[in-house]
Amino acid sequence: MNEPVGSGNLLEISDVEVEYKPRGRGPVRAVAGVSLEVAPGQIVGLVGESGCGKSSLARVAVGLAAPSAGTIRFAGRPITPLGWRRRPLPEVGLQMVFQNPYASLNPRRTIGAQLLDGVPDTVTGAARRARVADLLDRVGMPAGAAERYPHQFSGGQRQRLAIARALAPEPRMIIADEPVTALDASSQAQVVNLLVGLVRDLDMGMLFISHDLSLVHEIADVTAVMYLGRIVETAPTRELWRAPRHPYSRALIDAVPQISAQPQLPRTLAGEVPDPASAPVGCRFRPRCPHAFAPCGEQPPTLDLGGRTAACWLNDPTVAPTTVPAA
Repeated sequence: MNEPVGSGNLLEISDVEVEYKPRGRGPVRAVAGVSLEVAPGQIVGLVGESGCGKSSLARVAVGLAAPSAGTIRFAGRPITPLGWRRRPLPEVGLQMVFQNPYASLNPRRTIGAQLLDGVPDTVTGAARRARVADLLDRVGMPAGAAERYPHQFSGGQRQRLAIARALAPEPRMIIADEPVTALDASSQAQVVNLLVGLVRDLDMGMLFISHDLSLVHEIADVTAVMYLGRIVETAPTRELWRAPRHPYSRALIDAVPQISAQPQLPRTLAGEVPDPASAPVGCRFRPRCPHAFAPCGEQPPTLDLGGRTAACWLNDPTVAPTTVPAA
């Protein structure tokens, strides 16, 4: 088992940038200086529209790619981007659950063989088979699943098996990148309940990435809102829903369907996420913001609002003419 990290953060993302250089066009800055922290036993939700850079951040956070700038530390040590060599043992405690359960498992190998890839070499003989059976039981799958192949399972079952594979090296931290998007509603509930239960029971940390704000509201301790490569607001989840301090957070919450005595359609946010290759100058949300005013032409600072942060001039009393309107 990995060594405990004490009371510090498990994952620390500091000023991370991710830039791509596709052929025939200018550089695309998918992540433009993001900082996040995840503590043991904590679920941090990362939300935002498609195309805002969430998956790009997830890939560099787990070490599948190198950031263009900034640092990522797990359990106090820098993450080494993956190459052809085996990942350093102290970093095996950082694992990832991918979005597509139909692509994340090798179709040519049995489930048992894939689970054994993550079991430490110090576990030998009959103990290895017992570990596989324990992993399957932990995610609610029968021991006989070890002898079968991925195509013999449904989408929800495959995602459970992918989680079992991530648990094989006894991780301290899991990054879940849209882990239930490809599943039906019943399977989504099962997988989410499984992940939350594992975090609480094993005192792991989890960065849960989703475009579904209502789902994150139910499970996350802290929510970070991402727009066009930047974090625009971070707050305890209940506080964020009760009183968002950034217009984009307000717009995402307003777009969630609500049950009420007077039926009404959710409010929609006008426009689309701009191309990150030609991001707006100043506040990136300015072209779509209903409260934009002159200072928004400059990049807003990330303001400390007492246990939460927001990157919006409306929260600066020395500049803003008003505060963020309530719903």
